[in-house]
Amino acid sequence: MIPESIQAFIDKQADESPVDYSDLCAVFLNGTLKRSPQESHTAGLIDISAGIMRRLGLDVDVVRMVDHVVPPGVQPDMREHGWDRDDFPDIYDSTIKPADIVVLATPIWLGDQSSVTRLTIERLYGYSGKLNDTGQWAYYGKVGGAIITGNEDGGKHCGAQMLYALQHIGLTIPPQADTYWDGEAGPGPSYLDGEDGGRSNAWTTRNTVFATWNMLHSARALKDAGGVPAYGNLSTDWDLSNPEHPNPEYR
Repeated sequence: MIPESIQAFIDKQADESPVDYSDLCAVFLNGTLKRSPQESHTAGLIDISAGIMRRLGLDVDVVRMVDHVVPPGVQPDMREHGWDRDDFPDIYDSTIKPADIVVLATPIWLGDQSSVTRLTIERLYGYSGKLNDTGQWAYYGKVGGAIITGNEDGGKHCGAQMLYALQHIGLTIPPQADTYWDGEAGPGPSYLDGEDGGRSNAWTTRNTVFATWNMLHSARALKDAGGVPAYGNLSTDWDLSNPEHPNPEYR
């Protein structure tokens, strides 16, 4: 657990929030390589952010992607492209499509995102050619963020790639919407590793809290405004539709 005094402060902030966020929902897509019920350091850092949101009344889902069969590809449903099973359409419909906040979470391996997180980004990309209710790309009106854990280096590198991918497919990225724990170079301790791990590191905890509130504020503002204004950004104004194209941006 993070220090009790810090947890008490985090809870107090949530309890005294002057804004109601309870009509929002969020999903955390955990790219750990460890299947449930194995301990995930990334899940440990997710818990801080998800805990704030749940205390505020949000409907929060945490999906450990490795627990599911998610084939590679950039099509919405890979069963239509040679795979016998694809769980991603159900994950998308039940957690991602209704979410106001979509958070990518990854461990760091060899200085980069996990293969599961990269696969998740590709599958998210596959839905980017679909339209929302206002005729914009499907992710317009959603807020994105990134949570990263490792025990060497690569936190900022991973954050840059993950946040770029999310904004490129249409999500809105708030200020300072990422947080990470790297530990000592070497490798050093992972996030959940005792007193030397990230739970006792106030810098990581602070940045996680900041990222969470920034995502909440941005999601609140977008929802209250009815999303991103639908002017000048409608794909239907451009005759580029090619539903069979392998690249979602041309669909």
